[in-house]
Amino acid sequence: MSVTRTIAGIAVCALLAAGSTACSGDQDGDDQGAADPSPSLDGSPDGGEPDRVSVEAEFAPYSPDAEAVTYDDQAVPEGASVEASATRNGAETEFVLAVNGLEPDREFGAHLHTEPCGENPDDSGPHYQDEPAAEDAANDPEYANDDNEVWLDFTTDAEGTATADTDVDWQVRPGEGNSIVIHEHHTMTEEGHAGEAGDRLACVNFPM
Repeated sequence: MSVTRTIAGIAVCALLAAGSTACSGDQDGDDQGAADPSPSLDGSPDGGEPDRVSVEAEFAPYSPDAEAVTYDDQAVPEGASVEASATRNGAETEFVLAVNGLEPDREFGAHLHTEPCGENPDDSGPHYQDEPAAEDAANDPEYANDDNEVWLDFTTDAEGTATADTDVDWQVRPGEGNSIVIHEHHTMTEEGHAGEAGDRLACVNFPM
């Protein structure tokens, strides 16, 4: 895998494979985009904090140097591909997630998590929150919502392909967002279960 540095401000839609349609504001991922594995990190020309972070990888069983890890080979087969990006624009951040080769015609949840991917699904820690909730309020809709967290739920098509994107009006605190986790179903919103999306099926290292 290679890491490259380019001028910030490249359009986010360039992440999506040639066959994809235009970027969507719908988190359900109705647009389709194939992922072409090859990770990159874009930064400012003077080497400062990057304005755009992007990762491209193929899912594989856990290893210390794996960029994308699958914990469920049926839902997220080894060799399935993923692209993810975060583009900062002033106080806002736009996130894009594109997958290819997952279980077809299925709903998935996806969120930004605080820790890197690990050998065990729970190693990626909790959801990143702009305004952190108290420990006993983790599933309180006041904190577990798509304004305070990064939610990238999607539904695959017959080829196992999907894209999702979302905008938040804040930036991730440096070093506190480290992975995107794919879950078994769309994210719940009701009291006591807000933010839950079932088992963790796969994880993509995404250090911000």
